[in-house]
Amino acid sequence: MRGRPENNGSLWYSINVEDLIEAGHPLRAMKRMVDEPLHEMSDAFSAAYATNGRPGVPPERLLKALLLQCLYSIRSERELCRRLKTDLLFQWFLDMRPDDETFDPTVFTKNRDRLAEHGLIARFFDGVVKQAKDAGLTSDDHFTVDGSLIQSHASLKSLKRIESEALARENAKPDDDDPMTPPSGGAPSGGAPRKRSRNESVDFRGERRGNATHRSTTDPDARLARKGSNVGAFLCHSVHALTENRHGLVLAIAVAEANGRAERECALEMVDRVRQQHHVRVATLGADMGYDSGDFLVELKQRKITAHVAIRSGAIVATDAAGRARSAARARQQHKAYATSQRRRKIVEEFFGWGKTISTMRRSKHIERFKIRQQAQLTAATYNLVRMCRLLAA
Repeated sequence: MRGRPENNGSLWYSINVEDLIEAGHPLRAMKRMVDEPLHEMSDAFSAAYATNGRPGVPPERLLKALLLQCLYSIRSERELCRRLKTDLLFQWFLDMRPDDETFDPTVFTKNRDRLAEHGLIARFFDGVVKQAKDAGLTSDDHFTVDGSLIQSHASLKSLKRIESEALARENAKPDDDDPMTPPSGGAPSGGAPRKRSRNESVDFRGERRGNATHRSTTDPDARLARKGSNVGAFLCHSVHALTENRHGLVLAIAVAEANGRAERECALEMVDRVRQQHHVRVATLGADMGYDSGDFLVELKQRKITAHVAIRSGAIVATDAAGRARSAARARQQHKAYATSQRRRKIVEEFFGWGKTISTMRRSKHIERFKIRQQAQLTAATYNLVRMCRLLAA
């Protein structure tokens, strides 16, 4: 017979959320992986919070919520909190009961400085890397480095001439002679107060903009940069990743100014970091033509690292150490190991592609570089967890 919907719902329900989650759901394996490094960070979490007062939202819950934001392409923390109210899967992943009150999105804002001060997100990322290393999923010898641009949260309209910043601030004050600004006495005579446009248009026609003469008033750390000669310039930061060549897992991440030196400087910094923290040898390092600087190759040689770097065409003057290093790197291109390294080097592009299409790394959601660094570390940790779940399940 036909079933009919009941309009009167029950007052009480008895459900087990654990039974509602499929046995083979991908988040089950990821939850086990995430809980392990978070459990080891318990002492660090305790040191970051006061011993008395009202209990706050558990930091483990905040980090796991940010992982969900990266994993499910959630555009904002406000939208994430909306999802937490109705999605039992999210509540289960965060160890919340269905009747628990969902926290406010401002909790992320208030705790972001605390997470940075105690390096909690960086420690969590290193914990995920250690987990992959202990599982035998990483290479100890062969690595790749690359960089990309992440667009700033600021608009191009925020660019102002550096020497006129003080004048711009002075002009931003109310002016009694400005017809668009009501005088101090209230509304202009003859009608209601006229408001300034919320986002006034800016005409840059005939004005040459550059990093030497202009700076964003919204995001002063951002710099004008572009990826190629046929694309426009945007306000950007640079993101750099060091991946191992076996499965393309990210072992180090860095965020720096978008300039011509950041790629090589961050590469050396990340190599030294993984050697010290994860005790890997780093025998070879693959990179594209952006890393063919002779000084960079000399630094790699001093660290006893074989550089598999693409060298630009043209004559090389091998009269100094930098020239000899570039000449040796070009001669190395004839070896089979170089071809293998360059072929495996393309795996690093999968991380940047995933981070900009699935996760939240196409455009920064924050101002200040340490917040963008947190965003990149969470993206790299989420990417590693997704890869590890698939590799260990195979």
